[in-house]
Amino acid sequence: MIIAVIPARGGSKRIPRKNIKSFKGKPIIAWSIDIAKKTKIFDKIIVSTDDPEIAEIARLYGAEVPFIRPREISDDLSTTVPVISHAVSEMQNLGFKVDYACCLYPCSPFIDSKDLINGLDLLKKSSKSDYCYPVSEYVHPIQRALRRSNDGTLSFLMPKYELSRTQDLEQTFHDAGQFYWGNSQAWLENKNMHSGAIGLPIPNWRVVDIDTSDDWVRAEIMFELMNMNRN
Repeated sequence: MIIAVIPARGGSKRIPRKNIKSFKGKPIIAWSIDIAKKTKIFDKIIVSTDDPEIAEIARLYGAEVPFIRPREISDDLSTTVPVISHAVSEMQNLGFKVDYACCLYPCSPFIDSKDLINGLDLLKKSSKSDYCYPVSEYVHPIQRALRRSNDGTLSFLMPKYELSRTQDLEQTFHDAGQFYWGNSQAWLENKNMHSGAIGLPIPNWRVVDIDTSDDWVRAEIMFELMNMNRN
């Protein structure tokens, strides 16, 4: 069985009720649910939440909420792996044999269904990695990052690269923060999902981390422009 797990706790602080806040006409979590359905690769789409309202909205848009997430993994300090591990364990306790689980973040309206499909394909073909997730290239080489002191003066974090040409520097990537494929055993064993995983490169114009109100506005503008181009 292949499942999607959308972790959506109710206690977001920087953007209150973030996971069900309206984004371009519907709760933002609905976009993640819809894209999961569009792939047609998931046997079940699960929302892991501690919040009754989020659970109700998730069901309204076609996801399942077969369990309530415990309080101890629903606070500000809760990380992704224990939450998905709990979801996989709960599904197995309910009698389902989970082979692969995809953590699909609820505030990721730019996920492409093809990326989800390709990510699973990469993971299945790998004999070395337990996880696969999308990454995007840094816009500017991190080797030439600058430090700004209190008086405003600048210095290079890596002085040896001060005179290097950008095209001569190693290509570097960052986590796109959209989804994470993993085999069930890796989740259950709480293995680190970053180091040693397979990276699926995606363009940086499809990546935005929605953590603040400014991020939200930027995301809505990007979404409008992207859909304008599709039309």
